[in-house]
Amino acid sequence: MPGTYIKDNVTIISMRNKRFLYLVALGFLSFGTITGCKKSSPAPDEPITPPVVTTPTGTRDELTKDSIFLYGKELYYWNTSLPTYEVFNPRRFSSNEAELYAMTQYSLDPATGKPYEYVSTSSEPKYSFFDYTAATTGKTGALKADVNGSANDYGFSVQYNNDTDLRVKYVYPNSPAAQQGLTRGCRITSVNGRTDLSWPNAVSFLNNAIFGTNATVTLAFNDISGNPKTAVVSSSLYTVNPILFTNVYTVGAKKVGYIVFNSFTNNASAAINTVFSNFATQGVSELIIDLRYNGGGYVSTATQIINLAAPAGETGNTMFTSYYNNYLQSITTAQRKASVLAHQPLLDDDGKLQPFTTGVNGKYATYADLNYSPTAADNIEKFAKSGALSLNRVYFIVTGSTASASELTINSLKPVMDVKLIGRTTYGKPVGFFPIRIDKVDMYIPEFETKNKLGVGGYYSGLTVDKESAEDLTKAWGDETETLLAYALLYAKNGNFVTTAAKTASLSTTTTVMPSKLSVAELRALDEKLDPKGFKGMVMTPDKKF
Repeated sequence: MPGTYIKDNVTIISMRNKRFLYLVALGFLSFGTITGCKKSSPAPDEPITPPVVTTPTGTRDELTKDSIFLYGKELYYWNTSLPTYEVFNPRRFSSNEAELYAMTQYSLDPATGKPYEYVSTSSEPKYSFFDYTAATTGKTGALKADVNGSANDYGFSVQYNNDTDLRVKYVYPNSPAAQQGLTRGCRITSVNGRTDLSWPNAVSFLNNAIFGTNATVTLAFNDISGNPKTAVVSSSLYTVNPILFTNVYTVGAKKVGYIVFNSFTNNASAAINTVFSNFATQGVSELIIDLRYNGGGYVSTATQIINLAAPAGETGNTMFTSYYNNYLQSITTAQRKASVLAHQPLLDDDGKLQPFTTGVNGKYATYADLNYSPTAADNIEKFAKSGALSLNRVYFIVTGSTASASELTINSLKPVMDVKLIGRTTYGKPVGFFPIRIDKVDMYIPEFETKNKLGVGGYYSGLTVDKESAEDLTKAWGDETETLLAYALLYAKNGNFVTTAAKTASLSTTTTVMPSKLSVAELRALDEKLDPKGFKGMVMTPDKKF
């Protein structure tokens, strides 16, 4: 039977009468900063046998590279696809990023024949990343600060309406950009004096100018009415409000609610409850949830929205179940407590260490204190209806930027109510993670999946839509002639998606001729290349208390 113990800052694991040495010394130096995430994927293979290696020596950089691989060898969801330490040879890589990319390209998706983490337009993994902001400051970390309810940036993002038409796609309320008069739909004509902003020539420039570390950006733009303006936007700290717009529309005898929700932040609970309470008070029976740019966030926020939207009769039924690799599922409690998991802390909702209230005084909870069996209560989320809103149907507006916790929300509601998707196929991130602290960086690699109450998950190529259409970046939030919103309102009116020659559908007789759009493939590439550090993930703070 496997046994594990710690010696000289090295975890030694004995399995099947062999001794396996795991380097985790650098992982012991400090605790991680946040908790993990969830999503769905095909079942992992048989439990992993750790690699045989020699006693580690070397530089700090070499030991970090060892730890990256050896943590992955035990915790990565597709761990059985990884070769031995000797074959992989982590110290041969010139950077941590190069090693991580190589490590994530072994496990193949049988549906595509490509690695699960392969992206044709990028040299970075689809899911895995490092978060250096765990130990440093700045606004360039992969795990964006705005997921935690505050941000230190300009507060806006951009998207191409066509290859020469750069538009503001959203602005956070009370952000520096909002204070300078930017709104959704503004056309950017110059950035720091550069007027050639065409796709794809200007992408690298825009990533540096708008999504980099610069303190200011100088813009020339036309507002949504076409009036020319200029602004100097300075990066500064502000509180993120992920609710960008709400409204209630009268569609025949129906009341249809609309909410634009941009990120599953951990500070949004009270505001979400207020919006849904208002929907209930106004008699809303169908709801449009606009997640077109929502790359995810906290699972606790996602489950809050799910429970506000779900039928009351689902209370107590399974919402989704989390699945870890077979190695984590199979080890005993004692083995977990002697494994590398014991060196990764389990934090509370405020990001603080959780001390045990019983047992050994002063002991802090770690990921070794969780049960990784899919039948364990910790890994089964159940519906718990909240609020008075009773819905007959929910529409989700989605694009290739809709990911992770957004997809979890959709996938969890599909089995229990009438759900319609409008827009483009979603990003496809049915896996999740918890942070692995190695020296001064947090590593995020897929460690588990989720499946809904019907056992459905595995949407690696994204969730497909019921009505495919491009969005209209020239329109303000809530404009009934904006293509995607208009399709939802038309379905609420007619019970089907109206097919016309016009690219814009509306409840009124007004139609808008849409400009030439980027192709679906170009939009996919754009989502990967423009603002590449935009957060796509699910962060879960376990409900278990100690």
